[in-house]
Amino acid sequence: MIDPAAVPGLPCNVEGPVFREPWEAQAFAMALALHARGLFTWPEWAATLSSEIKRAQEAGDPDTGETYYRHWLKALERLVAEKGIADEKTLARYYNAWDHAADRTPHGAPIELRPDDFE
Repeated sequence: MIDPAAVPGLPCNVEGPVFREPWEAQAFAMALALHARGLFTWPEWAATLSSEIKRAQEAGDPDTGETYYRHWLKALERLVAEKGIADEKTLARYYNAWDHAADRTPHGAPIELRPDDFE
């Protein structure tokens, strides 16, 4: 398990990380899984996440904590691209497919990707 002190700004309580939405927990889990597979070290992750947070703040992010896991996603995307796992075009393709799938999914229902979401 990670040391919460090694990750800048990680929202925690006495039991560990705190998530406001299920997707935040999923983003957290993706980072853990990619780290466990050796894609990056925790110092590398912390540096990338810090860089994404700084970039967002410079662009006007109010740093209220509500966008914290959006920075996680940006950091994950950046590391995946830098490590050659998926290029920006592939990431954009999946981003757009998820956006399309979300648009057609009724509120509260699970979002599922279909082949036509990639068109």
